[in-house]
Amino acid sequence: MCLAIPMKVIKVINKETAAVESNGIVVKEVNIQFLDNVKTGDYLIIHAGFAIEKINKKEADKTLNIIKEMDGL
Repeated sequence: MCLAIPMKVIKVINKETAAVESNGIVVKEVNIQFLDNVKTGDYLIIHAGFAIEKINKKEADKTLNIIKEMDGL
């Protein structure tokens, strides 16, 4: 099973790629071609290396907390 994970944009590299982080730990480059107007500070749902949706910080935090809780099961 694959999960889509919320991540924060730390740098837009070009119109196709951005560097993202999750909880200040993971930094990777993802494809942002499916979304318009991605900016540094945006929160994105990432699946298989592709940004598939923009979300707000509250929703990102909520989802990350649920994932942390599931990790403890």
